[in-house]
Amino acid sequence: MRKIIEACFSRPGAVILGLLLIFFIGTNAYLNIPKEATPDVDIPVAYVSVGYDGISPSDAEKLLVKPLEKNLRTVAGLDKMTAVGAEGYASITLEFLAGEDIDLALDDVREAVDKAKQDLPPGAKEPKVFEVSLSLFPILTAAIYGPVPEQSLIFAAREIKDRLESIPGVLEVDIGGDREELVEILVDANAMESYGLNPSTVISLVSANNQLVTAGAIDTGAGRMVVKVPGVVETVDDLISMPIKVADGTTIKFGDIAIVRRAFKEPDSWSRVNGERSIVLDVKKRVGANIIEVIAASRKVIDTGVSMMPEGVKASYLYDDSETVKNLLGDLGNNVLAAILIVMVVIVATLGLRNGLLVGLAIPGSFLLGISVIYNICHF
Repeated sequence: MRKIIEACFSRPGAVILGLLLIFFIGTNAYLNIPKEATPDVDIPVAYVSVGYDGISPSDAEKLLVKPLEKNLRTVAGLDKMTAVGAEGYASITLEFLAGEDIDLALDDVREAVDKAKQDLPPGAKEPKVFEVSLSLFPILTAAIYGPVPEQSLIFAAREIKDRLESIPGVLEVDIGGDREELVEILVDANAMESYGLNPSTVISLVSANNQLVTAGAIDTGAGRMVVKVPGVVETVDDLISMPIKVADGTTIKFGDIAIVRRAFKEPDSWSRVNGERSIVLDVKKRVGANIIEVIAASRKVIDTGVSMMPEGVKASYLYDDSETVKNLLGDLGNNVLAAILIVMVVIVATLGLRNGLLVGLAIPGSFLLGISVIYNICHF
């Protein structure tokens, strides 16, 4: 150690050059290293959910929870299983022993769920299996609201979602308050009676005319051509112009006996900001992405999208995880600066200005050297 110190004192130019390189490389690493307030940690927890429209909590427990529990309790490494039966769905939370490989555990869970499907009632939706991970929690929550129709807010939110998911570092975006589109049909009973139609006949005709029919292929010797019979209703106009009956040389169309329009499913939850209906966007980032850069780019996209909407529409940011990270980084910088000043005051008072400056430069140099080592280890 003494020889190393003597070598450094005998070559001051090399020491200064090395210190400058450390400052340059360390500063670059500090600016580019991903910054997190809650680093990604593997949590050995899985979540299974299955929906069934209109089912009661007691029936959900009997028809949905029990078949799943029967198959999931055989999963290796399972420590605790918690089930909930609620109106319209059932869910099961699976906690595994510490140290279990969550990827292998998820494979076993999916296999058990596949076995349980045959015991679920016919009307049950497809069971979904999720891994509980810190990366699945949103880093940015934005609410879009204003004096415009709900339909306009939903369509605008969907466009903004597509733009957000094209940002490098964004994993996915969830829309809170989004509603599934459907076609609403208001049948005129008097018109049906006058045309001699009954509801069951109309329903069967619409169903029969809304299916994809494969007609095979034609081989002409020079080539093969696939034949498809267009029979799928793709637009509201297709449904309105669909023929229902021919009487006295006149074709009765579906639009003659019913009003057809686009609508949304009934909402099961509401979101309001400042007393106005709103749509919420939850942005989730990819593992290893720089949270500050991702949120800055996301806010820019949201602000741009809102500015293109009618006057009065605003974006309110309900949660921004980058603010926490910036505060932590600010505290870190203040602590490092305070340590440098305190040490320099003590050293200058006892050993002089030259030694105090040397020690003062050594503290940020050590800090930046450590940051650069961590940054480069993560990239190899």
